[in-house]
Amino acid sequence: SWFLAQIENVSKGDVYMPFNLNVPKSGGTSLDLTVNPGDSLFVLGANGSGKSSIMQRFYSHHMANALRISAHRQTWFSSNSLNLSPEQKRQTETNIRHYDADRQARWRDSYSEQRATIAIYDIIDAENVRARSIASAVDNDNLDLARTLAKKDAPIRIINELLRLSNIPIEISVHANEQVVASKCGGSHYSIAELSDGERNALLIAANVLTVKEGTLLLIDEPERHLHRSIISPLLTLLFLKRPDCAFVISTHDVMLPLDNPQARTLLVRDCTYTDNTIIAWDADLVPPENVISDDVKKDILGARRKILFIEGNEHSLDMPLYSLLFPNTSVIAKSGCRDVEHAVSSIRDAADLHWIKAFGIIDNDRRSQDEIERLKTKGIYAVSLFSVESLYYHPEIQCKIAERQAAVTGQDAATKISNAKAAALGAITPHIQRLCERTAEKAIREEFFRHLPGKNDIAAAAPINISI
Repeated sequence: SWFLAQIENVSKGDVYMPFNLNVPKSGGTSLDLTVNPGDSLFVLGANGSGKSSIMQRFYSHHMANALRISAHRQTWFSSNSLNLSPEQKRQTETNIRHYDADRQARWRDSYSEQRATIAIYDIIDAENVRARSIASAVDNDNLDLARTLAKKDAPIRIINELLRLSNIPIEISVHANEQVVASKCGGSHYSIAELSDGERNALLIAANVLTVKEGTLLLIDEPERHLHRSIISPLLTLLFLKRPDCAFVISTHDVMLPLDNPQARTLLVRDCTYTDNTIIAWDADLVPPENVISDDVKKDILGARRKILFIEGNEHSLDMPLYSLLFPNTSVIAKSGCRDVEHAVSSIRDAADLHWIKAFGIIDNDRRSQDEIERLKTKGIYAVSLFSVESLYYHPEIQCKIAERQAAVTGQDAATKISNAKAAALGAITPHIQRLCERTAEKAIREEFFRHLPGKNDIAAAAPINISI
């Protein structure tokens, strides 16, 4: 185990073999990845995109040096004590290793209870190895070695430290008859079988990761399923730091987990291709760890389609459903204003590593000058010809289509309905003419004034600036 290697003072210069991962892509090409010990790779995608099949593919190609942690499946403990013999444990691990390489392991787990039992075994065994090593050093009158071994953190202590730093207020300890018990906030002890789903899940993930041998490829399936991100995010980050001798691949739905680990790469999985009941290819791309774009824009990219349209407004404005209908095969993302749209589009277009993403922007006209419209167009941002996108609702062509649809249902005359609608609109707006005209003039004057404000070069030149409206 890793703890035994720590006790034996394995050299920090040890070199572990990299893991070569391959993802067949739609169209006949493939995506080849190399994951070294110390690296972490997030596999991010929606339900049904083929994440589990990719994880199983990675495992089956490296099953001799891989461990699959199914964090989202059954996690209860049948016992909190060590009830396996060493031979039973070894045989069960062999059975699990071969079972996990089988295709049906993607959706079924016949060893969920045994996995939890092995985790308990490894925790107790790691404690015993440490205790025996210290006792052996004392028996051989090598007190310096005994002191050195005693300074190395005990397995349970490391797990408790990780749980505490991950906002889980429980402590694990080993009591008489090799029983593993828990206590919350210094309270009375109780069986770990009584832990909540999230607490058990965190304990199992930590125990599996901390007790696995060096140079292992750790594949963790959907760790956020039973855990809030305020817990799983720091827990994963801390485990990465504790096991630099292992490589990590984590499948997740949570777009924030990759952002919380900026040094990690992200494999975006959008879709997959089946032959009969077997996935043979994936629509996937790799997001590098380099911070070439801001985190807020990266969040927009993760999980999006290849084409992204940034618009003004928010998730609840009329713009979202309107543009989503107009561009059904595009991810539509709302930004609060024109500057935010421009920043998002420019950030993606300036990132050479994201050439597979096509980003565009559509903004309201807002009486922009033609020069401003042309400037934005060179950046992939287009201003609608009308004042705002909601103006489409008042376009004569749209009004005619609605009137024709209503006439077909009610039997009334379409031309009469349009005439009545126009009259009602003019009647509604007449009392507000003065206020609306003043508001329009105010906005136009403000825009004209700000358009003439000096830039940094003008300020550096210290020349007088005259603005006349």
